[in-house]
Amino acid sequence: MRYRFDVVVVGGGHAGIEAGVAAARLGARVALAVPNPDTIGVMPCNPAVGGPGKSQLVFELVALGGVMGSLADETAIHGRTLNASKGPAVQSLRVQSERDGYAAAAKALVDATSGVAVVRGEVAELLVDQGSGQAAGVRFSDGREIAAGAVVLCAGTFLRGVIWYGRKQRAAGRQGEAPARHLSSSLVATGHRLTRFKTGTPPRVRADSVDFGVLQVVPPDRPAASFTGTPGPRVTESPTWLTRTTDATHSLIHEHLGESAMYAGVIDGEGPRYCPSIEDKVVRFADKDHHLLFVEPDGVDTSEVYLQGFSSSMPPYLQERMVRTLPGFERASIQRYAYAVEYDALDPNQLDVTLMSRLLPGLFTAGQINGTSGYEEAAAQGLLAGVNAVRWAAEGPAAARVTVRRDEGYLGVLVDDLVRWGVAEPYRMLTSRNEYRLLHRQDNAAARLAALGHAWGLVSAERLAAVRASEARVTAEVARFGRTRIGGDLAATVLCRPGEDYAGLLARIGAPTVALDAAEQRRVEIEVRYASYIERSRRQLEARRQYERVLLDGVAFERVSSLSAEGRQALENARPATLGAAQRVRGVRDSDVAALLVHLRARTTVSRGTAAA
Repeated sequence: MRYRFDVVVVGGGHAGIEAGVAAARLGARVALAVPNPDTIGVMPCNPAVGGPGKSQLVFELVALGGVMGSLADETAIHGRTLNASKGPAVQSLRVQSERDGYAAAAKALVDATSGVAVVRGEVAELLVDQGSGQAAGVRFSDGREIAAGAVVLCAGTFLRGVIWYGRKQRAAGRQGEAPARHLSSSLVATGHRLTRFKTGTPPRVRADSVDFGVLQVVPPDRPAASFTGTPGPRVTESPTWLTRTTDATHSLIHEHLGESAMYAGVIDGEGPRYCPSIEDKVVRFADKDHHLLFVEPDGVDTSEVYLQGFSSSMPPYLQERMVRTLPGFERASIQRYAYAVEYDALDPNQLDVTLMSRLLPGLFTAGQINGTSGYEEAAAQGLLAGVNAVRWAAEGPAAARVTVRRDEGYLGVLVDDLVRWGVAEPYRMLTSRNEYRLLHRQDNAAARLAALGHAWGLVSAERLAAVRASEARVTAEVARFGRTRIGGDLAATVLCRPGEDYAGLLARIGAPTVALDAAEQRRVEIEVRYASYIERSRRQLEARRQYERVLLDGVAFERVSSLSAEGRQALENARPATLGAAQRVRGVRDSDVAALLVHLRARTTVSRGTAAA
């Protein structure tokens, strides 16, 4: 049996949801292929969205027309701004969502999106048009086929997935779900290189077996913040808590390291450096006498809590003993055991900045299949892949495909890091990865990217007009603070003093013609207080942006004189599109960039001379 769609999206996780919904909203007929429709939008790891580097991605998703921010807000039971005492470049919202509520809301959104058809089954093979050499659809393990102009793979941890409890393993993409058994072979058959990665998840503990009275309470922020500007109705309903490991925890782990799947040597996949297992923490940070753990509810009325920071591949009997060494967990009962999952991932060096494969045109990939970790990274890739898949399906190679540049936002940094450098371990977005982080804050995401979302077709004209009106109010108010005096000082100078804030200064300088909402007032405070740093960052960005505009189309790197051997090989492997991208390729030296500039200028001179003749 053969069906026909414009785009087929494989996988119903965070990447697949964004890709499918975006493609449908742009007018495509979309097949969302999933083994079990009931698992669409499931949060298999922590029941939260956001955090440092990640919240910035979610705010950008909202600005571009994505859906993760609204789903997180709708189902939030706890919201808190992390790094609130630090500068605005690293302040990051983290929203604790009701786990089952998020999945239900995500599935309801998919079901309500016109143009999306959920197709149940295991995708086993990519279809390739023999004439054009382009992706032409997918084949299911039962023989059914979906013909499509573009394919978006969002396979998560399911490619030849294996989960580990100690030395015992079984084939699974995650607990209780079968892996994708055949799709890896199809990717290899089409010329793609795969690698093997590992990640893990902590145990879930029965809430009624925890002594919350001895835990440190972490209350939600009041007033509550949100990704969309509209906090959810239950966002202040639940606290979270803190506990810690103890000497007994560490001793128990050291005594039984040989029973950990990671330390027993039975796992080949590389694990995430920035989200290590509790075994990794105890071994790698032997000087620490404890590690903080976050106790997070899976919902307001749930029977489970999530032990953030305690992922493990120890056998279940040891997990029981380990958990009971934690303050407040002495009588804990584990409802779902921690496990490690090992899976295949695609080397993202094989993609271009639209997330399309360079080896199989029309094939797009997003999420953990590209070597990333985290819901937010997956969703951001899914949106970009979905938009480009629609364009490719409609027009093929002639399509005007899109991306977000590194100098435009965190999504640009994510894509640039992946396709230029590849990954040696699961990639996690961090604020430290973004050299423009003071300019790419979560509070100005809409101002930066709403126009781009409108150009893509995902942001309405009304929404764009509202963003621009808001930005105009902020700009006008910053200017007013720069010219209005309080005594002998400018209001902008006074606002920079400790203890001063926007609301307090209005009593002295008067209200603006049009009142600003709380988010706009916060923007004014940031723009005024950090004005000199922001201006310096803008100058630095503009200097680098000039290199981003220098195209390397048609440059034969083997003919560029004075390139180092390492630089030439790195450039030939990465094939960067611009001089700015070339500058960021590992192995490329400053002298190599200078050599490229000389070559490009010489080529331009020759071209002009030929034209004149």
